[in-house]
Amino acid sequence: MPVLPQIVVVGLGPGGPEYVTEQTRAAIQHAQHRYLRTAVHPSAALVADAITFDHLYETEDTFESVYAQITEALVAAATDHGEVLYAVPGSPLVLERSVRHLRDDPRVRCVVLPALSFLDVAYNALGIDPVEHGVRLVDGHEFATAAAGSTGPLLVAHCHANWVLSDIKLAIDDADTGNNDDIPVTVLQRLGTPDELITHTTWSLMDQVVEADHLTCIYVPHLNVAVAEHYARFHSLTRTLREQCPWDIEQTHASLIPHLLEETYEVVDALQAFDADDPSTDEALIEELGDLLYQVEFHATIAEQQGRFTIADVTQGIHDKLIRRHPHVFANLHVDSTDEVLTNWESIKRAEKGRTSVFDGIPTSLPSLSYAYKVQKKASGVGFDWPDVHGALPKIAEEAAELVHAHSNGDTAHTAEELGDLLFAVVNVARHLKVDPEVALRGAVAKFRTRFEAVEQLAAERGIAIGSSDLATLDQLWDDVKARAHNG
Repeated sequence: MPVLPQIVVVGLGPGGPEYVTEQTRAAIQHAQHRYLRTAVHPSAALVADAITFDHLYETEDTFESVYAQITEALVAAATDHGEVLYAVPGSPLVLERSVRHLRDDPRVRCVVLPALSFLDVAYNALGIDPVEHGVRLVDGHEFATAAAGSTGPLLVAHCHANWVLSDIKLAIDDADTGNNDDIPVTVLQRLGTPDELITHTTWSLMDQVVEADHLTCIYVPHLNVAVAEHYARFHSLTRTLREQCPWDIEQTHASLIPHLLEETYEVVDALQAFDADDPSTDEALIEELGDLLYQVEFHATIAEQQGRFTIADVTQGIHDKLIRRHPHVFANLHVDSTDEVLTNWESIKRAEKGRTSVFDGIPTSLPSLSYAYKVQKKASGVGFDWPDVHGALPKIAEEAAELVHAHSNGDTAHTAEELGDLLFAVVNVARHLKVDPEVALRGAVAKFRTRFEAVEQLAAERGIAIGSSDLATLDQLWDDVKARAHNG
């Protein structure tokens, strides 16, 4: 049986060199090839001649990507040298995802040496016994999901920047933040170093009264409102229905497709009826968005029961994707216009998906007008397009003539084909005019429906039976309705 390359993982403790164990010091001295997750640590100097991974925190879009890159680099180094040493802040066994990746990697043997973590100095500074108090340790980067449903006490690590503290505050539902504003929070910084600082503040001020750094954590003894309480309750309800309601139990991803489409269209209806100046229209939109959200939760719950993925994977996935595709917000890319943003988005998307065609990724189940619009837009993006609408407009007359010709010849299949070409040409004109054809057609249908309902009402006023009326009578009613609308 071949001997696997070995990675020896050591922890540098919570602060100064006095917290580093003799076992760790000996391992560092013994190692010929040394790596540091970060050199930004009070005891990093003990690991002389080490290669650090600090640069990855600047070049990678997500922490998961950082950890993946670290894993690949260490596995490659261990394969080349037989054995390498990897040093991390604190303890390798406490909230060290890169170590978790290494321990799960079958290509190497991972030897982890115990070390003192920040937990001991934190609990000492707080003067509490974590077991007796029932303290829950949470990663600040995952606060909203990791602490969901909890009211504390919480010790929150990885609070290395003020934006992390702000995100933690936002994990409490906006409508309930006032209930937590004045609760006490203790900010612990640089514990175990000469610059140790303990700040007693409140939930509302914790991201304003300190400058967070890589050795910052917070202690929250109690929250009046649980973290993500409303969503946690909603998620729990979805699971209960899936487990106990006969109808919910029978559903599959496929059986829910019609419901997903229906709820999506009902959201569209609510959006079209929404009036920014009329708060009473909020309720309909809230209800329809909730129905749509339930469909997302339903699919995630089915997948969770199957052991495939969870709603946390869904939210984490979209979170990370949005960061990757907004380098002008989260990285150093500069853009001057919306067009540049969209161009970058498509470029990043193609690189992520490994796509070979500009049409890859367009959902074929889109409504036909939207599908045509998307296909044309993708082709236009690589230069296959008329320069302006004046090139596209004549195609409508051309396709209409071909449709008439096909119909005159009695060729049903060819007639349907030419009708499709005519609709495609109309969509092309709409795109050049920057008009969404789906929205335009819906508007036309809505206008027709409104006028015809007015025709029905006018006919009833005049004692005319629409069902038995000739076309001339209906046309006259139609013209009268239009005249009323113009005069009104």
